[in-house]
This record gives sequence, structure tokens and C-alpha cells, in this order.
Amino acid sequence: MHTMSSASARRPPGFEELYRQIEALPQGVTGQILEAGVLTTMSRPGVAHEWTLGGVEESLRDFSVRRGGRGWWILREMEIRFPAERLAVPDLAGWRVDRVPALPRDNPMLVLPDWCCEVLSPSTTRDDRLLKLPLYAEAGVRWIWLVDPELRSVEVYESVDGRATQIAVARDDERIAPPPFEAGLDVGAWWTPALAAPTGIHSP
Repeated sequence: MHTMSSASARRPPGFEELYRQIEALPQGVTGQILEAGVLTTMSRPGVAHEWTLGGVEESLRDFSVRRGGRGWWILREMEIRFPAERLAVPDLAGWRVDRVPALPRDNPMLVLPDWCCEVLSPSTTRDDRLLKLPLYAEAGVRWIWLVDPELRSVEVYESVDGRATQIAVARDDERIAPPPFEAGLDVGAWWTPALAAPTGIHSP
């Protein structure tokens, strides 16, 4: 009778197995593989996250081919397969048109982006900083932005020899011309206006 060794029994699931689990997740739940053999899930973000993400996207409309601009394919929440059997879903990712003339139809995307942007939420900050930032840099994504609606800040990183190196920070209402776009951006427009306190759901 064949018996499975203890080492085999402890072998973590591979990419294909984890991706099948991701495909089976309910609508509104996003799955990622940020560590070998580990499926990470996150639910839909809150108002502050969505407001800021929309503000960043609007600021880049002159560059986004999708929004009538030029030079970049900028897509929201695309599944991207990274080396070492990792899968990440950046809030925004961009590919230079001169490098990628036509977007592949692969899903998950196999062509790594030139730029990634993560909008931090209380539930995702740890993964964004400790797992996704180094993952992007090591894989060769040249530019990474971390945008924090709570701190009202944007941090700009460049991948240098596979390591994320911070090269710029802007806060509150500062204006910044962050690479790779090198255009003046008013980051004050990204932050959520004052929000009312949460209310309960009342019957009519």
C-alpha cells in the first residue's frame, strides 16, 4: 500500500490549485497569492478608498488611452501573474504603449506593468507595504505608488536593483510631478471630503 510521506502531506498548494479557489470566490471578494501557497482574500473597499482611487484615476486621464489620453494603458484591478507563482491585483496598473502596443487578452495578465498604484485601506495596509511593494520591485515593476487616504499622502517608489526605493512623498494639498508621468498633479483632490458618522439601516 502506498503511503504519503509527511513532507508530501505538508506540501503547500500550487498556483493552479489556488487560482481555482480564486475563481470560485463569491462576487465582490478578490483573491491574491502574495506568498507561496497562501491564498489571501479581501472584500470590496470602503468609501474613502473608492473616492481616492477614482481621484488618482481621474488625475491620469490625459495619459490613459482608455480615457482618451495617450501613452499608457491604465487598468483598474487587473489580475497579474508575477514570478514565483504569485498573483496580485493592483488597484491601478499601467503599461507603456510604446512597450506594449496592444494589450494581451490573457487573464491573469502575464505581461508585467511598468507602474502599479495601491490605495491603502486599514485592512490591506500591511499586505500592500510588506508583501506587494517588494513583490512589485523584485519583479521589475519600475514605479510603485502607495496612496494613503487616512494620512492624505502619496509615496513614490522606484525599483532599483530589485528593491523599492522611495524617491518622493506628497501630503495634504501639495502638488507633485511623480514619475513615470512627470505631470503636475494636485493630490489634494484625491482625499475624501468629510464623511458623516455611519448610520444604521432603518426600516421605512
